[in-house]
Order: sequence, then structure tokens, then C-alpha cells
Amino acid sequence: MTVSFTRFFASTASRSRAALLAVLLAMATLPALGEGRISYAEIVPSEEGYVVNADIDLDLNPRLVDAVARGVSLYFTADFVLERARWYWLDQVIAERSLDFRLSYHAISRSYRLSVGNFHQSFDTLDAAVRTMLRIRSWQIVPIDELEPGVSYSAALRFQFDTSLLPKPFQVTAIGSRDWNLGTDWLHWTFLAGAGR
Repeated sequence: MTVSFTRFFASTASRSRAALLAVLLAMATLPALGEGRISYAEIVPSEEGYVVNADIDLDLNPRLVDAVARGVSLYFTADFVLERARWYWLDQVIAERSLDFRLSYHAISRSYRLSVGNFHQSFDTLDAAVRTMLRIRSWQIVPIDELEPGVSYSAALRFQFDTSLLPKPFQVTAIGSRDWNLGTDWLHWTFLAGAGR
């Protein structure tokens, strides 16, 4: 009985080690996010409410440049979360917002088009369209009266390429490919409501 009991634990331990090794190997082969970063972000009050301004450092790689030049629309998303800390429970989520961008090329007009919601703007070069997309200004996130003056809130922002909106053949190609995995990590900072008003 002792032999089978010891053998059981030895085989369980070796299976656990093998599973852990498999997980570590899988994590090592996952593509990392592209070399993007958010270089600047702030929340400021405006007439309509609090708005986010941000600058993102991100370069499109040659594969994405080629894809958009061939008529494939590229989709990007900026995600924002604002929370208030609570000592007795999980942090309270005050606002969760997403801003969606669509970057496309129109061969007839030979121009690049950047769409943000119902707003569209045309550019002569891809570089000009990308620079405009990566400079977020006056993105309204919450009305003035929803935040208590003098209270600190935690803000977080990230920017990423959304492969889920690509045509199906490109989605398959994007799986596990570093070229299609572009974005930034979350940038976290503390915001004091009512400051600067």
C-alpha cells in the first residue's frame, strides 16, 4: 500500500512539472505587443466634462503598411478606464470607454482616410494619417458632475491594433504573428478631480 501511495505522488509531481513546463513554453512563444508606448496622457476639465489627451509612440511595421496600401482597412482601439479606490470592496469603475479608429486607403482619390466614429478625414500620406490617429485630443470620458472634487481616481489607457475586425483570411494569418500584434501596455496614473478648474 505504501509503495502505490508513493508511486501515485511521484507520478502526480512529475505530471505537475510537465504541465508547468508546457505552460512556460507556451508563454514564451506568445507574440509580445509591438514596441509601442504611451508617452503622454492627462485628464483635464472642459465645458462638457473631463477629457483625455494622449500621445502614443507607435510605428506601423512594413506588413501593415503594405496591407493598407493594398486596400485592407486597419482597425485600432484606445481603451480607457477610470476607477475610484474603495477600502472595503473592489475598486469602483466610474467610466470605461473605447475609441475606435479605422485607417484605409482609397485608390481612386489616392488618399488615406482616418475614421473615428462618424468623423472622417482624408490625408495625402499614410504618415500624416497615422500621426493624427496617435495624437488623441479632447476625448470626453465623463461629465463634470460625476466626479467628486478633491478625490483621487485611478486612470488607465492603452492603444492596440484590433485584428478581430480584419477580413477572415487576415485574421488567420494574424494568429501567432508578431507583425499583426501591435499595441501598447496599459499606462496607469492618478488623477485628482477638480484640479485645474
